[in-house]
Amino acid sequence: MAKSIIKTVIKYSEGTAEYFVENLGNGIELEMVLIREGTFTMGAPEDEKGSSNDERPQHEVTVPTFFMGRYQVTQAQWRAVANFPQVERELKPEPSRFKGDNRPVETVSWYDAVEFCARLSNHTGRKYRLPSEAEWEYACRAATTTPFHFGQTITSELANYNATYAYGNGSKGQYRGETTPVGSFDVANAFGLYDMHGNVWEWCLDDWHDNYQDAPTDGSAWFDDKNNDNLSRKSGRAVLRGGSWYSFPDFCRSASRYFFSRAKRDYIGNNVGFRVVCGVGRILK
Repeated sequence: MAKSIIKTVIKYSEGTAEYFVENLGNGIELEMVLIREGTFTMGAPEDEKGSSNDERPQHEVTVPTFFMGRYQVTQAQWRAVANFPQVERELKPEPSRFKGDNRPVETVSWYDAVEFCARLSNHTGRKYRLPSEAEWEYACRAATTTPFHFGQTITSELANYNATYAYGNGSKGQYRGETTPVGSFDVANAFGLYDMHGNVWEWCLDDWHDNYQDAPTDGSAWFDDKNNDNLSRKSGRAVLRGGSWYSFPDFCRSASRYFFSRAKRDYIGNNVGFRVVCGVGRILK
């Protein structure tokens, strides 16, 4: 079993973040940041620029403690886990269009991401999975209520998105037209997470719902069929969060949700990736 350690790190914008490091072999590591439990208001108010009714009604959600990947899963991490024993489906070791070990993996479906989590879980003995939509937004906001965790607007100096368009009182900037290595902007949120806005859309666990009417308030994933525990057999649309290198700034907001045809679980695109979460379990004992 891979050895994991708890560390404390201090960086410019993080304060102190607790995390553990998963060793995937050949010097490849996966950093998992502790996200402590808390209650937040999920969704966007009606006066938030670029928001839509699928981000409402706003509602309070209490999220239990969990760990989340400091970065989006990289191509090096993907390749390492793709070499672990198969659980349900095959994984291509090199699926991405924009090549680079430290760039986020992309062109992977929801099912591929679920398989990645299953292989990683078997290898480490810890339960890895995709984040619930509530966990994702809670982690992205990091106790903020503004459209972005760094404030009221977004710039191309802070994130990778289609900056030929401006948001609010912000300015236009550089449109890179491709992914960037994770953590390139050296701008973490208060929880110590990077690239929560832009770079690649991130798969969440939940089924898609047109709004938050009757949404769970405990941070759990929202499934229509609660009796089907076999994720590899789920169908329909899932949820994408965070925006991408290709996205207008509106889509990169903390509350933004995306589905359309692009969130069918078998969809693959060069602007879609993911990050993983892990329950606290034995790690904090």
